[in-house]
Order: sequence, then structure tokens, then C-alpha cells
Amino acid sequence: MKIVREALAGTMESSDLMVKIAPTAGELEVVVHSEVIKQFGDQIRQVVNATLRAMDVHQGLVIIEDKGALDCVIRARLQSAILRAAEGTEIDWGKLL
Repeated sequence: MKIVREALAGTMESSDLMVKIAPTAGELEVVVHSEVIKQFGDQIRQVVNATLRAMDVHQGLVIIEDKGALDCVIRARLQSAILRAAEGTEIDWGKLL
């Protein structure tokens, strides 16, 4: 999916996260800020990267502000932000499971 506008998803509440996504002309850049980065940083990045690959996102700036969200919440918030920011609204849910 091509990111064509800025979008947000999520909250800054405990056990949630805020995803900010914006179009860029260059490569895909992912920035993760988390209260639990030392314990779960690798897992957070793995979930984010897998979701971006599954949704075919190759360009843009993705900023994750995590407050201890579970993997399913990370995936759902990122999917929501991508759909809001992308020009297409079709999604192959089979690829994302």
C-alpha cells in the first residue's frame, strides 16, 4: 500500500500505543519509543516489521509510541493507521493472520 497522507491510530493510555504514519519520498523508516523497550524491543520491532510487510508498505515514516501494548494491539493499531494513510482500502486479511 502506498502511504499518501498522515494518519494516527491508538492512544497514549497504559497497555496501548500511538501509531503515527506519514508519507516520505525515501525508504521506509520505523521509529519505536517504548517504556518496555529493553525487555520487549525486539518483539515490538518484529511485529511492526511483519505487519508492514504483510500490508505491502515500502515507503513512509512510522512512529510507534508504546505504553506496554500486547502484540495483537500493536498489529491492530498499525493496520488501522496504514488503512487511514493509504490510498487503497482493500486489504487481504488472509495475509495478516
